[in-house]
Amino acid sequence: MCSLPWTLDRLLLVTMSVWTLVGQIVVFFIMQHPKNNEGLSRIQFQTFPESRRLEMKEAARRMFYTGYDNYMKYAFPKDELDPLHCIGRGPDVEDPSNININDILGNYSLTLVDSLDMLAILGNSSEFRRAVQLVVDRVSFDVNSTVQVFEVNIRLLGALLSAHLLLTDPLKPFGDLEPNGYDDDLLYMAHDLAGRLLPAFENTTTGIPHPRVNLRYGIPADTANETCLAGAGTLLLEFGLLSRLLGDPVFEDSARRAAIALWKRRDKDTGLLGNVINIQTGQWSGKLSGLGAGMDSFYEYLLKAIFTTAFILFGFEEDLQMFNQAYQGISQHMKKGAACQSGPWSPDSVPLYVNVDMSSGITYNSWIDSLSASFPALQVLKGDVAEAVCSHALHYTIWRRYGALPERFNWKMKTPDIHFYPLRPELVESTYLLYRATRNPFYLHVGSEILASLEKHAKARCGYATLHNVIDKTQEDRMESFFLSETCKYLYLLFDKENYLNQHESDFVFTTEGHPIRVAKRWRVKRWEDVDQRPTPLKRFYGHTKRASHHSRERWTTNATASECLGLPLSRRFSLPLDGRSLKQIEALVGLADTSG
Repeated sequence: MCSLPWTLDRLLLVTMSVWTLVGQIVVFFIMQHPKNNEGLSRIQFQTFPESRRLEMKEAARRMFYTGYDNYMKYAFPKDELDPLHCIGRGPDVEDPSNININDILGNYSLTLVDSLDMLAILGNSSEFRRAVQLVVDRVSFDVNSTVQVFEVNIRLLGALLSAHLLLTDPLKPFGDLEPNGYDDDLLYMAHDLAGRLLPAFENTTTGIPHPRVNLRYGIPADTANETCLAGAGTLLLEFGLLSRLLGDPVFEDSARRAAIALWKRRDKDTGLLGNVINIQTGQWSGKLSGLGAGMDSFYEYLLKAIFTTAFILFGFEEDLQMFNQAYQGISQHMKKGAACQSGPWSPDSVPLYVNVDMSSGITYNSWIDSLSASFPALQVLKGDVAEAVCSHALHYTIWRRYGALPERFNWKMKTPDIHFYPLRPELVESTYLLYRATRNPFYLHVGSEILASLEKHAKARCGYATLHNVIDKTQEDRMESFFLSETCKYLYLLFDKENYLNQHESDFVFTTEGHPIRVAKRWRVKRWEDVDQRPTPLKRFYGHTKRASHHSRERWTTNATASECLGLPLSRRFSLPLDGRSLKQIEALVGLADTSG
């Protein structure tokens, strides 16, 4: 690993130039096999006309408002919109065991809360102010709802914090967002909500939280003592930010203690973690280790916490070491087949990340799930862009085959194991970050294709519907809140190059639910340890008085390989990021093309 102590400014400049060089050649990767790409020409991928970009930006905007307006018309104040019957949906009170619904929906206008920051990003300050006032006036968390801590944290707590920070940002990046008489109301609501989640950390011998709480009564009597890796390990961004805003360490301490408790229970030989753990014994009851459902966002928050609430801002260098060790274990044990662009071609040398046994590293099963499509985004943030290109290509190739991502795809049988697609954002997120890293127009084409597929197959009477089956494209009567808060958001930002978030991209990080948080030096101050000497508003917010894109001049150890620090060698600057054989392997894996010839 390179350990050059650079300023963040210089690191971002150099890595962006490196990534741009990679991106300028990725366009040829698909076009080496025109017979497998339905006649699309090389010229089409080399460019993306400005008029087309504006058209796609407007299409993404319309997609969001179609979902949002129909939710407000037919569903609000309920949690979700049923887009086929044009009615609202709340928790399933008749069947409390229906955790597919009840883990998420709790009678708190979920879709509206989850969509707040998207209204700001679209520049709709008037609707943002109206929506905030609706949330303040109509939403209460004093409800008899038993919900999953993970889902409520990422969808509700993260949304409240993001919206509060956007509307109180002294630079007003999206205009005047503050409703009349606003008095930190969203922050107060976030505090109230997080306080209702805290009982999850009680009566647990390990510090790992219970998976569910009742927002009014605390831990249910019949609560489970098992939770998943992501469920317990995806709290630090939101809980950490809340602690820093309030000056109350209890939230951050609880989340950090849980993450460390999970980390300490990694396998002593492989360094891998399982997917399900007993919160009382600390023993893994599920020993599958992978990058998909129940695991994905744990690794995401190890890295994002480094950039927002831990290493750079909180100063916990241990978090950087934890992430690096985790990434090394993933690369060593989960990655199978030939390395990206290396080794002789054979049907058994497909480069992909598989589920493995946490103790042995032996392949556990032969499926990958759609949530692992977010891993290329994580690789981009780490700086491992070449690997991100390969990882993204696999999931995009599955999309090309079905016009959607099946929830679970069997790479041995070359067919879906679970056929539905609930409008998940993970592939769009990775496409967006790869485009921001490389500026390669190829990824605009990918986004355009995804948007067109959603319009063709998911458009419903009153919004967009889950695909019940990616093969026959039958629909299911549900539009989850993440479709508006993430899928539409990443599609819109992909095509809106002028957006403030894109113009100041190094100043923000997205939570796992797609809520933007400004990276600011204020998060390094532990208000419960260091009394604020009341600086000016700008200095209080950013830790300096220069414009928001100014980065901290503190020196820090880069998390990049030596080649990334020094730049790509000339031999790599003019070669394909993926050679023809690698593409052929991926297409054969997915069943999109045969391996003959």
